[in-house]
Amino acid sequence: MIQVAQILFILSVLVILHEFGHYITARMFKVRVEKFYLFIDAGFSIIKKKIGETVWGIGWLPLGGYVKLSGMIDESMDTEQMNQEPQPWEFRSKPAWQRLIIMLGGIIVNILLAWFIYTTMFATVGQKYVSTEAIQKNGLAFGEIGKSVGFQNGDKIVSVDGKVQDKFNWMIIDVLLSDTIKIERNGNVESLVLSDEQKGKIISTEGKEFVQPRLKQPVIDSVFPKSEAMKAGLKVGDQIVAINQKPCAFYDQFKDEVKANKGDSVSITVKRNNVDTVVRALVTKEGILGFKAKFSEKTDYIINKQHSVLTAIPAAVKESWQLFVYNIKQFKLILKPKTGAYKQVKSPVGIARQLPDTWDWEFIWNFTALFSIGLAFMNLLPIPGLDGGHALFTTAEMITGKKLSDKAAEYVQTAGMIILLTLMALTFGKDIYQLIMDKLF
Repeated sequence: MIQVAQILFILSVLVILHEFGHYITARMFKVRVEKFYLFIDAGFSIIKKKIGETVWGIGWLPLGGYVKLSGMIDESMDTEQMNQEPQPWEFRSKPAWQRLIIMLGGIIVNILLAWFIYTTMFATVGQKYVSTEAIQKNGLAFGEIGKSVGFQNGDKIVSVDGKVQDKFNWMIIDVLLSDTIKIERNGNVESLVLSDEQKGKIISTEGKEFVQPRLKQPVIDSVFPKSEAMKAGLKVGDQIVAINQKPCAFYDQFKDEVKANKGDSVSITVKRNNVDTVVRALVTKEGILGFKAKFSEKTDYIINKQHSVLTAIPAAVKESWQLFVYNIKQFKLILKPKTGAYKQVKSPVGIARQLPDTWDWEFIWNFTALFSIGLAFMNLLPIPGLDGGHALFTTAEMITGKKLSDKAAEYVQTAGMIILLTLMALTFGKDIYQLIMDKLF
């Protein structure tokens, strides 16, 4: 329920402010706003009240929201009004430059919102990020997919497409969007190029988790009941020193040796109360012993850069811009069928499932800022039915001096809505199906 509450809160903030951007610019140019809705009122409204010329309401379907402007073909597909003589207060009666500003009003507010949130966060709790330098101190450890595409345990990522990224969480995205990756391996710098198919393997299986910090001699954090580790006598607090008489400086070396002995037994040397103790344990056919190692906390790698209000403002602008650039890069990745990245596009249902199950204001506001930039980018796409589609035709009108006819605009809007509704149905269907399957199995 907390996850649902979080996504509804975030969506409400974003939708209200996005639509307010359209509303306030429309009122600036004296365009009548007939409706202002949070969520979609398909069939009925949860709440509605007319104040002045505008009906304010909340719909029951949380798929965005809208403002209904007089004299405009939009999501409501109300074409009856367009058959009448244009009125001075209607959207269609206004100059093209004013209509363009109204169309971009929501996008502008989304960008300003992200900028405001980041400025506030940086000036209060600080600018926090996972340090690439800190997390790569001992090199990196990769999963099976990471190794299969060319990485090796102990590699350090030096640069991606010639750029050094100080923020590790962004560097992982850089890798998935990259052309050339420079890695340091055994003291030498080498180049690694990932194909679209290899990127697709990472995205569809391990995702951002395909790489982890390389853990030095691990300490056992917990032993699973009735596991082979428990039967062998491994205990919480044991520090793994060697396996099959092979020293283990890093945890990945231990894991590789365990997987190499599936269905067989291994001897494990652990340091217990400062004394080396050897135990023998059976490895299951799945390559599991049955214990959990204690990893370093993420907080060990986090840099918290403190800002004054004056330094927070440009830092927030830079953060917002970089996020916008990442949205462009990710969209390019989605458009490449071989990566299969389009399969990972999530609806609010899928997004909600990834949110934490505890209420954390710092996380929520950071996520809202990130989501706000994403919403601005999506609405800027030149797709009929989105703000970018309207803006494209208005810009073309300003350049050519020719306006799209009302009939043609109706056809374009209808086609755009069909495309958008189809995409929404597919993403919602996928996420709901996955939710049901996870519950059942």
